[in-house]
Amino acid sequence: MQQNSRNWKLGFGLALTTAVFWGILPIALKVALSELDAWTITWCRFAGAALIVGTWLGVRGELPAAQLRNKKIWRWLLPGCLGLTGNYVLYSLGLRYTSPAVTQIVMQIAPLLLLVFGMFIFHERFSRLQWLGFAVLVGGLAIFFNRRLPELLNPAAGLSFGILLLVCSSISWATYGVSQKQLLRYLDSAQILFLVYTGATLILLPTATFGALFHAHRAALLALLFGVVNTVVAYGAFAMALEVWEVSRVSSVAAAAPLFTVVGSMLGVRAALSWVTPETLSALSLTGAFFVIAGSMVCALGSPRATRSIRAS
Repeated sequence: MQQNSRNWKLGFGLALTTAVFWGILPIALKVALSELDAWTITWCRFAGAALIVGTWLGVRGELPAAQLRNKKIWRWLLPGCLGLTGNYVLYSLGLRYTSPAVTQIVMQIAPLLLLVFGMFIFHERFSRLQWLGFAVLVGGLAIFFNRRLPELLNPAAGLSFGILLLVCSSISWATYGVSQKQLLRYLDSAQILFLVYTGATLILLPTATFGALFHAHRAALLALLFGVVNTVVAYGAFAMALEVWEVSRVSSVAAAAPLFTVVGSMLGVRAALSWVTPETLSALSLTGAFFVIAGSMVCALGSPRATRSIRAS
């Protein structure tokens, strides 16, 4: 009983750490995007994370060099690299046209899409509770965007284009999630992340504009550095949480990330931080956000057979 209590507390703490870091991430990326392009930001995040995770695996003698000889790994590694690369890039591009809170709310459909993909690829089934969560999530999205429907119907406003990019980002992440699930047969989570980070770094290398890094101001560079650290810490905490706590419970706690985005933005505005984008959310929009988060949690907790997955961005 004492061991279960310790695991519950540790798992919850790690999952909460993940939610906090994921919640703050779009706020930091919005700052970095004010001076750097999405391609360069994403390359730096991948390159920095690959270096940190690779060093950690090297010290432990767990670099997956021998496993790469298995041709079956490449069948899933390549789409995994492309999927996560697309997820990160499209997430940053979508954030340029929207706000941090909008970005986090829309990205709640990413784990839902993975469940849908699982229905077709792995022949998994939605439970009644998951269908209820799906309905709550969709209804929450409609309520959240209630005052922005004219903007959504007007492509020139930019919001609809940003949301389209975020939806594509979610699809890319779900593609990665399917690949990651298959790769877990041959590699552990850290090894998969290292290979995917390295592959994404190579893919994005021609698109990065390194000269812009020398002209960026301190706030943008610090935000970029936080993006790199965030990638390592959030994913590391998430992976550790999965080892000591049920996957469905970890996912449900991590789904609270948008709450920390809204709170972080509000605190930043109150502290008069000029680089924080204020969120103009009405009471009805906040209610919609609550339903989106609740629906995502219900989908995670209602899974008849929990599977390990790694979140978007």
